Amino acid sequence: MKRDVIIACDFSSAEETFQFLDKFQDEKPFVKIGMELYYAEGPAIVKAIKERGHRIFLDLKLHDIPNTVKKSMSVLSRLDVDMCNLHAAGTIEMMRAALEGLTRADGTRPLLIAVTQLTSTSEERMQKDLLINATINDTIVHYACNAKEAGLDGVVCSPLEAGMVKEACGSEFMTVTPGVRFADGEVGDQVRITTPARAREIGTDYIVVGRPITAAADPVKAYRRCMAEFVGEA
Repeated sequence: MKRDVIIACDFSSAEETFQFLDKFQDEKPFVKIGMELYYAEGPAIVKAIKERGHRIFLDLKLHDIPNTVKKSMSVLSRLDVDMCNLHAAGTIEMMRAALEGLTRADGTRPLLIAVTQLTSTSEERMQKDLLINATINDTIVHYACNAKEAGLDGVVCSPLEAGMVKEACGSEFMTVTPGVRFADGEVGDQVRITTPARAREIGTDYIVVGRPITAAADPVKAYRRCMAEFVGEA
């Protein structure tokens, strides 16, 4: 599987998003559309970005009863995104239902990955607020194994856990990792983070990078730096 950098387009409007994407004249980066932008603009923003030639990770993190998630995934599968996700905490049954709903009549479907624990969640918060008494590493690996059992393609985890997930679930099981910052950059609100170069060493497949690129003085230069450090391409 080829490594790639996914830019988190966490903007509040289509106008702001297109102003950002217009800066990229020579590249068509893989982009993530999250809740803020999708809720502001709806399915039209997905179609518009797709028409520009970008691959899309639709990051809506579904978590509901299995039947509701199945029907919702069936709707999302019509948008021709390349990747979408849900919360592994919704159980194996929910993940299986999601996969069934996402699969089109011709057998094709986007990649489906499960969120293990958000990168803003520390072990202390997980245990105190969520009453999960296992360690965060054990929890993430267990959730990843559940996702694999459900037939999913991979998980979202921090780069710090990607190696453990690969060891438990196999090298072909995909890891998508937010919580990536340049060594000389700001940490922001994430607590389990690493650099693009270290993420490459760990062996993760995709890194999701937001503010270090989108808030940079020169976003294209920052993107190319990220690609060089993680993929080995400038």
